[in-house]
Amino acid sequence: MSPILLAVVLAISSGEIDNPNIDMPGYLRVAHEAAEYRQTRRVSEEEFLRIACEPGAVILDARSSEKFRELHVRGAVNLSFPDITAASLRAAIPDLDAPVLIYCNNNFRNAEGPFPGKASSASLNLSTFIALYNYGYRNIYELGPLVDIGTSKLPFEGNAAGTIVW
Repeated sequence: MSPILLAVVLAISSGEIDNPNIDMPGYLRVAHEAAEYRQTRRVSEEEFLRIACEPGAVILDARSSEKFRELHVRGAVNLSFPDITAASLRAAIPDLDAPVLIYCNNNFRNAEGPFPGKASSASLNLSTFIALYNYGYRNIYELGPLVDIGTSKLPFEGNAAGTIVW
């Protein structure tokens, strides 16, 4: 039995307090599907920039609005992860087939203020990817590498743009 399936079986049989609005087995199933899909959807900076130029492409930044204001990839739309719902996603990304590019704190080094690192297993890219997948988006791309902010090919803007040493 796969570890994911085992976790689902254990969650179902654990006598968990029932709440139809919280579905751990469903989450684990979707996370497993999204993980398989994600394997071919991680892209380089060059590919990220190329896809960003496609018609209808959206760069989604799911960090807090405070960190987004400090520094973000130019042209990104901010939808803070806690605010992701079906309605907020449809408002930000109405076309389920649009290319959606994501990045997070753990993609950048030498900019700890706007991009503070998280535990690798708690990377915001992972949660955001799974959430987008769960809400029906199937044209998701994730910035793959760890990029030095000073040598990045990505254009940045925000309040801290003038304070970062490039």
